[in-house]
Amino acid sequence: MTRNHSGEAAAPGTGLAGRTRRTVRDWAVDVLCLAAAALVGLLAAAGLRTDPHTSGAVLLADQIVGATACAALWVRRRWPVGLAVTLIAVSTVTPPSAGAMLVALFTVAVHRPFAVTAWVGGAALVSAVVSAAVRPDPDLAFGVSVITGVLMALTALGWGVFVRSRRQLLLSLRERAQRAEAEAGLRAERAQRLARERIAREMHDVLAHRLSLLCVHAGALEFRADASPAEVARTAGVIRSSAHQALQELREVIGVLRAPTVADAGEPGRPQPTLAALDALVEESRQAGAAVVLDQRVADPAAVPDVAGRTVYRIVQEGLTNARKHAPGSQVTVVVEGSPERGLTVEVRNPASVAVADGPAAVPGAGQGLIGLAERAALAGGRLEHGPDPGGGFRLRGWIPWRP
Repeated sequence: MTRNHSGEAAAPGTGLAGRTRRTVRDWAVDVLCLAAAALVGLLAAAGLRTDPHTSGAVLLADQIVGATACAALWVRRRWPVGLAVTLIAVSTVTPPSAGAMLVALFTVAVHRPFAVTAWVGGAALVSAVVSAAVRPDPDLAFGVSVITGVLMALTALGWGVFVRSRRQLLLSLRERAQRAEAEAGLRAERAQRLARERIAREMHDVLAHRLSLLCVHAGALEFRADASPAEVARTAGVIRSSAHQALQELREVIGVLRAPTVADAGEPGRPQPTLAALDALVEESRQAGAAVVLDQRVADPAAVPDVAGRTVYRIVQEGLTNARKHAPGSQVTVVVEGSPERGLTVEVRNPASVAVADGPAAVPGAGQGLIGLAERAALAGGRLEHGPDPGGGFRLRGWIPWRP
């Protein structure tokens, strides 16, 4: 946006040098202003014709100066203050220039700050008094002539200030609407980003655990060449069941993506596990061949609030999944304790991985699970710590407040 000579923001049609390109509306306004100035000038000239103290030569000079003043209004937007000051001085001794002077005053009030408008308007009020003394109206008394001139100047100034205030109000409302629209766009983008992160965490929590179980069973089936047909069939059945559950859970998560009203509610539209389902989670890992020791010290897991219980469940789930990926064959110890006063504390530990000759390859991991888990714990008002255990291996520890 360019700036005009007074430092104000120029109109959209303003060029680099501060010169405006007249629009159709500008031309129409200029014609109306010129017509109004000419009308006031003609009325003033008609009144001078009845003045016996005004000669024909002076009347002709007044009319020529008045017409020139009206023509000078075409540059009122480029030099409003200079033109107004000049016309104030001219109108003091040339009454037919009063119309052009009033239009110049209106232009200053519209396009310049109040401080500039005030001193130019003050000059116009002084000019009204001086003009009534220098070129008295033959039909009006001095006091009436002064009051008339002052009221006309104040009317032009007041109307200009009103137009300027209205323009500034409209500009402020337009900028506010644009800012509100931009903020709404940012809020929508943030909501979409949060929804994507929530869905990504949900998919990781559900699928990483289920697919790691599939890899464990498939690896056992691949490297157990001496397995009996019954064991092979049982393992294949477990693989088929796990794959079916993974597909079902994936379908539920995709359903959340396709249902924005459910996703925007903050919770996926399917039953969520709580702390009461922790025993089933551990048993599922044991059936996959993992050695898991669960130390459940919460008196009534079903009484734990859903958000806290679900967060602890996901922490244990991620810890078991990571143990299967990075420390296959190691014993995993899970300790859960807490109370409404102390909150919930969960710890998942496993020793360093023991390499098994001719065993299945470790399940690869992307390293994003712990990041998402830390975000989930923070959203629940808790914290998560993870890293190498002092005695070797890996430890995952979290604290979640006991609150609904």
